[in-house]
Amino acid sequence: MGKFLVILTLGCAIVAGAGMYYLQVYHFYREVPVYVEVPERTLEMTSRVTGKPEPVPYDNFRAIDANSSPIRYRACFTTMLDHAMLRDTYESYDNAVPLTAPGWFDCFDAEELGAALERGEALAFLGTKNIQYGIDRVVAIHEDGRGFVWHQINRCGEVVFDGQRAPEGCPEPPEGY
Repeated sequence: MGKFLVILTLGCAIVAGAGMYYLQVYHFYREVPVYVEVPERTLEMTSRVTGKPEPVPYDNFRAIDANSSPIRYRACFTTMLDHAMLRDTYESYDNAVPLTAPGWFDCFDAEELGAALERGEALAFLGTKNIQYGIDRVVAIHEDGRGFVWHQINRCGEVVFDGQRAPEGCPEPPEGY
């Protein structure tokens, strides 16, 4: 009887583990179609002049997202914009830290991108500030025109999501935060 219970327990643990893995890596993610007329489904970067997000020319756009978390958005694209023009036109983003993507979304390599940002081979820009309260959309563009997008918790979100009051200079969080 003891062996049966051990085997049953191990079997349940394996099934539960496989189920959790599947849910985290595959189930919640969905491919995001590209629609120019819908801001959250296109590529925008914040202008240094206007302080507002503006559409950016791109090709080969692929994106994934999940309703289970606001920081699961990842996208890859290519662009012909060069670094000099980007620096002069768009707001840079300090402390950009790309978040890993599921392995099956193979165009987004957070480790490679993070190293390129550190070496200055890729530049990070503000896509949209507070795309959702406390979450910024960050756009990074490599020297060769490969671009990457992810959502990152900003300084307001870090504090509010930790259960504290919004710091000075941050908008009031929506009801329920």
